[in-house]
Amino acid sequence: MRLPALLLACILMAPAAFAAAPQAGARPDHVADRDCLACHPDQADAWAESKHRHAMQPATAQTVLGDFGEAGSGEVHFGEGAAAARFYRRGGDFMVAAQGPDGRTQALAVSHVFGIRPLQQVLLPQQGGRLQAFTIAWDTTRKAWFSLHADGPVAPGDNLHWSGRYQNWNLMCGECHTTAYRKGYDDEHDRYATTWAEANVGCQACHGAGRAHAESARRRAAAGERGQAPLPTPNRALAGAHAQVDQCATCHARRTRLVEDAVAGAPLFDQFIPDNLRPGLYHADGQQLDEVFEYGSYRQSRMYQAGVACTDCHDPHRGRLRAEGNALCTACHNPAPDRGRFPGLQAKDYDAPSHHFHRGGGAGSQCVDCHMPSRNYMVVHPRRDHAIRVPRPDLGARTGAPDACTGCHADRGAEWAAAAIERHHGKRTHPPHYGEILAAARAGAPGAAAGLAALARDAAVAAIVRASAIEQLAQLDPQAVPAAALRDPDPALRTSAAAAFALRPAEERLAQLAPLLADPVRAVRITAARALADLPATALAPELQDRQRAALAEFVAAQQAMADMPNAQLNLAGLALAQRDPLVAEQRLRRALQREPALDSARLGLATLLAQTRREDEAERVLRDGLARATSPGELHLALGLLAGQRQRWEEAARELRTADALLPGHARVRRNLDAVERYLERTRPR
Repeated sequence: MRLPALLLACILMAPAAFAAAPQAGARPDHVADRDCLACHPDQADAWAESKHRHAMQPATAQTVLGDFGEAGSGEVHFGEGAAAARFYRRGGDFMVAAQGPDGRTQALAVSHVFGIRPLQQVLLPQQGGRLQAFTIAWDTTRKAWFSLHADGPVAPGDNLHWSGRYQNWNLMCGECHTTAYRKGYDDEHDRYATTWAEANVGCQACHGAGRAHAESARRRAAAGERGQAPLPTPNRALAGAHAQVDQCATCHARRTRLVEDAVAGAPLFDQFIPDNLRPGLYHADGQQLDEVFEYGSYRQSRMYQAGVACTDCHDPHRGRLRAEGNALCTACHNPAPDRGRFPGLQAKDYDAPSHHFHRGGGAGSQCVDCHMPSRNYMVVHPRRDHAIRVPRPDLGARTGAPDACTGCHADRGAEWAAAAIERHHGKRTHPPHYGEILAAARAGAPGAAAGLAALARDAAVAAIVRASAIEQLAQLDPQAVPAAALRDPDPALRTSAAAAFALRPAEERLAQLAPLLADPVRAVRITAARALADLPATALAPELQDRQRAALAEFVAAQQAMADMPNAQLNLAGLALAQRDPLVAEQRLRRALQREPALDSARLGLATLLAQTRREDEAERVLRDGLARATSPGELHLALGLLAGQRQRWEEAARELRTADALLPGHARVRRNLDAVERYLERTRPR
């Protein structure tokens, strides 16, 4: 819908202005992109086409793809009511008018655009140095605006509203859409002074700071052939397939950041902790579910185990695949494979109906159709699962996970698909799949802990799967976590095992975790230090006390690097409680709730702390304030019931516990306390 210029002039409002917006800032160890591109023209031409080049750009007539109407002559409307937005031009600015954080309409000038295909978002400035990713985006294929909230509008005040914390570019996006990003977060005042060297993913994002390299190249050029060879960039060769995967994983992984300034080429677990295969993130068999990007999937794959690097398939500068269609896969998987680098390759014609049993060139004949099924994220962005797995529709009934076959043949079931595979390839006996074990654990099946313990010890299984088994085992039976995992070569296992050992008795914790305080990997050190934080310093030998102090300082720094995330405040509160500092714990819990009022764990923690310090009325208010927005209101009703019982208000305790019982059927603690309260009421009721 477009409005004439005269009417538009009548309804335009003054744009909001915000100081201290994020901005480019020079880094002394970095050079401008143009300095790199001038000496490397082939790479420059390739990179110019890439999504990395267009990851983020200032909003100009050349970079903005969305329809903002003709300058000075109209506007574009999208949506209705609270979800409505207007897009229009004003002078050289691209303007958005939409409901702001206070429920009133704001008119804001777009500062940057975000992405290039298949969608582009716009960034809007807000108070406190924030840039917010607007949740109405431009579909570059259909040439139309669409809402990223496919399930309906989100109200102001919700952290998923475009003005909310989880749409905040500084927190959620900036580090992977810029080069040399510094968040510059002020925890005390909840504001940002964010800077970056380049508003794109440039050369130095992957190769490291380039000033020393560029200056040495200039010296060599000035000296002619007699000059020394230029110093290499810090991460020039991306040596080794796994090191390269780790470099890409700094952005292409669902992970927690541990440092303020990430350095290209540093070990992944020194700077981040990637998420394991958790419920809500991955299906039980490891298939992608939530927006987890590629790393966690790829670490499950046989390709990763064999040493296949990202750049074997992807051109590192252009960002596109090295070949189109099945030609990419058959470069290695063919009747006459080159086994020099990958000795396990089988000689076979895979690009044939005898293998894929679909019509050549049609649906189902492409390798990725079956081995890398895609899932849409951000509504219009299909992303392929990088576990590159063999289709197993027979697993679906046992794991609840989807399969590639019925993803296309939606009118058929998994049993039909499994029978079709058997008909074409013969009956096969499969070893137990880790998805069956993880699914059983998620369901709380009898014997699940034993299966997880065996999976954690199985060196033939991918490390991320074993780490995930340890993480789940810690919830079911922490005593069953194998101590050998603390000494595994892979930091994913050592980190998960150290976290699991936090639940062991103090003496055992100290004996097993003390050596990890000197681990070469930061993620392992800080996890071990946190697990030992409740022990008095005198429990540790003098040299261990120094290591513990240093590792705990790293733990605190890691939380401060993510202090704008409510969970980091929760982690700092937990540390304060472990160190018997309830005042700091209360401050951190309140700060966590300010930043995420729906964070039930923070609300429960604060209420517990208040009750322990004889502030029961305030504890009750904290719990009741959270009921309307809680993600698990049953837990809050349980806490209210226990609090009422503590205050000997037995009728109230029974009401709250009955509500909790209805919301949490089968919850043992609810049932146990409700039974006790009802027996007491029956016993004391007047006859």
